[in-house]
Formats: sequence, structure tokens, C-alpha cells
Amino acid sequence: MPASPSLSVLDLSPIAEGSDAGQSLRNTLDLARHCERLGFRRYWLAEHHSMPGIASAATAVVIGHVAAGTSTIRVGAGGIMLPNHAPLVIAEQFGTLESLFPGRIDLGLGRAPGSDQATARALRRNLDSDPDQFPQDVQELMHYFDPVQAGQAVRAVPGAGLQVPIWILGSSLFGAQLAAELGLPYAFASHFAPAQMMQAIALYRARFRPSRHLQKPYVMLGLSVFAADSDEQARFIASSAQQAFVNLRSGHPTLLQPPVAGYVESLLPHQLAILEHTMSCSVIGGPDTVQRGIAAFLESTGADELMITSQIFSHGARLHSYALTAAAAGMRELQA
Repeated sequence: MPASPSLSVLDLSPIAEGSDAGQSLRNTLDLARHCERLGFRRYWLAEHHSMPGIASAATAVVIGHVAAGTSTIRVGAGGIMLPNHAPLVIAEQFGTLESLFPGRIDLGLGRAPGSDQATARALRRNLDSDPDQFPQDVQELMHYFDPVQAGQAVRAVPGAGLQVPIWILGSSLFGAQLAAELGLPYAFASHFAPAQMMQAIALYRARFRPSRHLQKPYVMLGLSVFAADSDEQARFIASSAQQAFVNLRSGHPTLLQPPVAGYVESLLPHQLAILEHTMSCSVIGGPDTVQRGIAAFLESTGADELMITSQIFSHGARLHSYALTAAAAGMRELQA
């Protein structure tokens, strides 16, 4: 295992079959407190809309819920889908969060809609906005966090003059190039779209321009981890996330389903291909398997930080998975 890997958490606030969004959000706070004690660095929530199995659509609200119930772990968005919002609104939301929880808020930005086209239209009322406007929108948002200049007509209150770290998120070369040009940290969504991961990392590092925000490249990679007491148990609990990916890619998103023994073996070839693509950056196993898997992923990518996501049906099994992951990475539980 490379020395002292930095591990963080990506949570979609999964809504399990037989449960509801309220319980999901309570589980999110419980997991955040658990991961804070375990020594994870950040706890990020993701913006998705019209998804029956995801409760984090109002991402800034959930971040406030988590930050209010924790004390030291950084809390943020992984990410906010900026085309869905006016940059000023996001600056005000995250300026408010930073004012309430100073020094603990992160803002990751993506350009995907986080939804289908019909939902995107419902969010925005029209789709006339140009996706190529994303770099300008990012710069406008960053400007709102600068100190107010004389004669500035529009300002973010709260927001202006606050230090809210901004990350660029992506699953293609576009985000890597933008993060490099702006001198910002880069998070790649390898946990569900790994195809261009190595190319994106190389491009970002090669083209990075130091800025007042960051002096050298900083890469965070998503990694799905399903840890249990044995490899067999881990394969069983991972089947809920596997079902979710197959259902989503088949156009039928669902609540998070209970685990199924032998699920992978039951799949048709085209369904198996979906999993092999979307979950190629995954570690599934008992403690030794997880330790080797994380070490190999860090060795092959040189990532500065890993964002661990674990879509597991049982909340107890999910808590246990993060505890085993922390132990496998050599993290020490923080004493209260």
C-alpha cells in the first residue's frame, strides 16, 4: 500500500427498496459521523434528479444537514451540475454553507445534467443554454467568491471574499483540460465511467498551470469498494449496486434492490458487458482483497486521493464496509 493514501466518501443517499428518502437522509448523516470517526477526509454528496433510488437531489440542503451533524470532516458536492443553475445561485448557496461551517465546505462542479433530457428541461425550463458555456460559467462562479470590486453591480451575499475550494469533476477529457487550464483540483468519475481515466489523468498533469488556488496537479479518483468479512460476503452485498447499474443502463432506474446471491452469473452477455464497463474500477472482497485492490489502484494511477463509494442495501453492512476499507488503507479511528 502506498504511504498514507487520502480517502474520502461519495454518498448518493441511496433509497433502498422498502425504505424512503427520510430514512436515507438519516442514514447519510449516520454514515458521515461514522466516517468522520474513521478518519476519512471528505464527505461529498452528488446531484441527481428524478432518480427513484437517490435522495441527494437538493444537494446543498443535504450538505447543510451533514455539516451540521458533524464537526471536523469536510463536506461538499461531488458534484453540483452547473448547467442546471445560475452561477450566482450556487455562489450564494455555498457562500451560506461556508459562512455556517467555515473551512469545511468543498464545491465540485460538473457539466452533465445529472438527469435525462426531460428532467433537464423541467429543471431549466428550456435547453437553450450551450453546454460549451460551462468554462465561462465556472469562471463567473469563481468570480463571485473574489473580494468585491469597486463598482461591481452583482455580488454574492454570502459568498464574496470567502474561500470555498472549487473542484472540476468529469468523466472525459473536457474536464481534465479545463481543470488544468484553471489550475484547479480534478476529480474523475472512474467509479462509473472509467473508459478515459488514464488518458484524462495524463492530460491534466501534462497541461496543469499553477494558480493562486493550487500550485501542482491534484487528482482524486472515484473507486467503488464493497468490503465484508469474506470475499463471498462482499460479492453478495455488491450485487445491489450491480443491479442498480444494469437497471439504469437499461433505462429502468429503481430503488436500491436487496442483494442477490449469484447475481453476476445470472446475467445475459449484454448485461455483463454493462457491468464490466461501468464497474471496472471496483474492489470487492474481504480485508486482504480490499487492501491489495486499493494498493494496486493507487499504484497504477498515482492518485492523490480516492473517493470511495459503496452502494450497499443494508445500512449496517455499509457502515462495516467503510470501517474495513479504512482499516485496509491503514487509517486509524479518531478518538472522541
